[in-house]
Amino acid sequence: MRVILSLERNFFMDSIINTFHIDWKIMIAQALNFGVVFFVLYMFALKPLTKIMKERTEKIEKGIKDAKENAEVLNNSKNEYKEVINKAKNEAQTMFQEGKKEAEAKKNQMMEEAKKEVAMMIENGKKTLESEKAKMLSETKSEITSLAVKIAEKLIGSKVDATFDEKTINEIKNL
Repeated sequence: MRVILSLERNFFMDSIINTFHIDWKIMIAQALNFGVVFFVLYMFALKPLTKIMKERTEKIEKGIKDAKENAEVLNNSKNEYKEVINKAKNEAQTMFQEGKKEAEAKKNQMMEEAKKEVAMMIENGKKTLESEKAKMLSETKSEITSLAVKIAEKLIGSKVDATFDEKTINEIKNL
């Protein structure tokens, strides 16, 4: 039975070889050609291509790493920016409040000074009025006195003497 199987196998192989016109010498030559082509392609195409792809992969990985670092730096910068802005806002608010307090203090001081000036003006006005009043009273008294003397002279007739005028004037002033 072995012999039959072996014969069948040989027959089957022979029929395939005859059908496809396979020649062992050509097959070996084609295998050698394939080996040479494969070696040449491997050395001049596949190896440099693998090297280029490896370098490209490293560049991409480095780019991704740099992008992550840049994103982190950008995020930190944004946080610092927000902190600086908040600090500046707080400082501006503080400065505004201080300026407001200073302005209020200056306003109060100016109001006090204005009140003092008004009080002084009123006091000076009162003094001026009093002096004017005293002056007017003095002038009025002297006019009344001179009128009284003139009336007395007309009633008496003539001047009695100089001392009489002075005595009469002093008495009238004391009234």
